[in-house]
Amino acid sequence: MAAISVHQFAKCITCHAWSPDHSMVALCPNSDEVHIYRMSQDKWERVHVLQKHDQIVSGIDWSARSNRIVTVSHDRNSYVWNQEAAEWVPTLVILRLNRAALCVQWSPRENKFAVGSGAKTVCICYYEQENNWWVSKLIRKRHNSSVTGVAWHPNNILLATTSTDGKCRVFSTFIKGVDTRDSRTGSSSDAKFGEQIVQLDLSFSWAFGVKWSPSGNTLAYVGHNSMIYFVDDVGPSPLAQNVAFRDLPLRDVLFVSERMVIGVGFDCSPMVFAADGSGIWSFIRFLGERKTSSSSARYGSQFSEAFGKLYGQSKQGVGNDAIEPSRTRGGIHENCINGIAPLTEDGDSKVTRFSTSGLDGKIVIWDLKNQEDLSVYL
Repeated sequence: MAAISVHQFAKCITCHAWSPDHSMVALCPNSDEVHIYRMSQDKWERVHVLQKHDQIVSGIDWSARSNRIVTVSHDRNSYVWNQEAAEWVPTLVILRLNRAALCVQWSPRENKFAVGSGAKTVCICYYEQENNWWVSKLIRKRHNSSVTGVAWHPNNILLATTSTDGKCRVFSTFIKGVDTRDSRTGSSSDAKFGEQIVQLDLSFSWAFGVKWSPSGNTLAYVGHNSMIYFVDDVGPSPLAQNVAFRDLPLRDVLFVSERMVIGVGFDCSPMVFAADGSGIWSFIRFLGERKTSSSSARYGSQFSEAFGKLYGQSKQGVGNDAIEPSRTRGGIHENCINGIAPLTEDGDSKVTRFSTSGLDGKIVIWDLKNQEDLSVYL
């Protein structure tokens, strides 16, 4: 089985992030606090509690090089935490939001981070040494609804976003005095801050979980209509394809290589998507326990079971003799998986280990090394 360890930290986990050496994990137990755990003698021990927010913490990211933690919350605030001696000290971030902050991610060079919000804006934050705070420049009037996901291109300039208006967009985030113009980044370094490079209208439902491939050549994001979208040659003439699946929608994705993506969401088990030699993407299988379709299951029973599952019927052990199970389910996560994070060394383009967190309060670590049928895609 691909899952190598399962850890129960809380009743519910909103988001999580790992320290650079993966010895500590920061998570939000569906509250206004961030708990930091360290592995000690084969047991997770809570060593810090970050208390500054007033409402649920909706996003955490832990920088790999500078060892800083950034948090965002529904209270419309963000803080950057620096470790000084044995304590974590918060630094104020000026977001200028009038709605909840929903997601956050450090840029590859860690001199900026992006915050998506319910105010239909994206905040690009950078540090001002003179005032000892983080200030933001806003990308306004581009989204028609809440920004649910942000993802940095490896060149540190382009930023992809997803929104509940169903669109995926790519912007330039070049900030004079913070970024340097580099010929290797191509024409993207010539674009002004906030300039929209492309808008992808592939989904007619909410869009979530956008990610770039390690090379930055492919963009992937998911729709709430049980579809995942792959876009090559992001620019004026992008090449797009979509993969539809019969299971519950995804919430987030992760590129483990240029040819393989892991998707997680409401179906409680990670899903593997891969591209063949010609670049055509398709669904491969579930991780954990294999899911097999029952030949005797009817469409009506499948629909009823999915509906009951969505409302927690199967999670609480409530049976219904009239519903014939259409397939077996993985027994690792018992509720929606809302986050996925790589466990890899800095600079490594392939991800063989990653972690998932869910509304069941578990963090599960997965390893792909022994999955022989997937090794061809790594």
